[in-house]
Amino acid sequence: MQDWLEISLRTLLAIFVLFILTKIVGKRQISQLSFFEYITGISIGNLAAYVSLDLEATWYLGLISLGVWVAVSFGIEYLQLKSKKARDLIDSKATVLIKGGKVLEDNLKKERLTTDELLEQLRKKNAFRVADVEFAIMEPSGDISVLLTRENQPITPAHLGIKVAPEHEPQTVIMDGKIMDEPLSTVGLNRRWLTTELEKIGVSLDNVFIGQVDAYRQLYVDLYDDHIKVPQPQLKAELYASLKKIEADLELFGLSTQNTEAKHMYERCAQEMQQVITKMKPLLHH
Repeated sequence: MQDWLEISLRTLLAIFVLFILTKIVGKRQISQLSFFEYITGISIGNLAAYVSLDLEATWYLGLISLGVWVAVSFGIEYLQLKSKKARDLIDSKATVLIKGGKVLEDNLKKERLTTDELLEQLRKKNAFRVADVEFAIMEPSGDISVLLTRENQPITPAHLGIKVAPEHEPQTVIMDGKIMDEPLSTVGLNRRWLTTELEKIGVSLDNVFIGQVDAYRQLYVDLYDDHIKVPQPQLKAELYASLKKIEADLELFGLSTQNTEAKHMYERCAQEMQQVITKMKPLLHH
């Protein structure tokens, strides 16, 4: 067999084996790799190159070595899942860098992190003053998690005592101009509904790059032609306006009637409608 052909076949075999072994070991982002996983990745890459290019050596020995590396890596990951001590030994523990707005210099030196690097990481978390940080912790992955002081945290509905309904995952019902039937049926809709919605906004199916339906059954589309402006769904705004009109009508009826009993009824209904609007407002303005 010619050398170029043998190298091509070996390379294809190495790619296939690496794909299978990577699926077995699992996937993480580079920033999430532990020190041992980083070494394992480099070694497996070198072994794959050895299997592909070293024509004088016995190629299957390289595959055996790949298998051993993956088996050891898999065993260590299993040990980490079962033992907290093993996780602390292999991945190390999280380190507190800032506590109560005070930088812990000893921990900073322990992690060999300079002041400039710390400030850079804080800025990436939108914390430009150390005094605004309640806690900053370096995770085993090397990332820094930041908790702002309570007065510097963004206001949420929970701070205002407002209960918000859970947000459901939007479903992608159109992709590359093709209708995705399974996500469409997941939200209880069909192709006829989708076609009707596309006609409302004057868009043809083949011009839709991505189409998504949210929890309120509103369709959002992104077109291939970026120059075409697609009108945003107005169902929430229309519903909110209708509720406000009903409230205003009830108040008007209460003011215009001379019947005391009817006046009290209209006023009571207007108050109840106002309570409904207050509860629905976070959802309708989302």
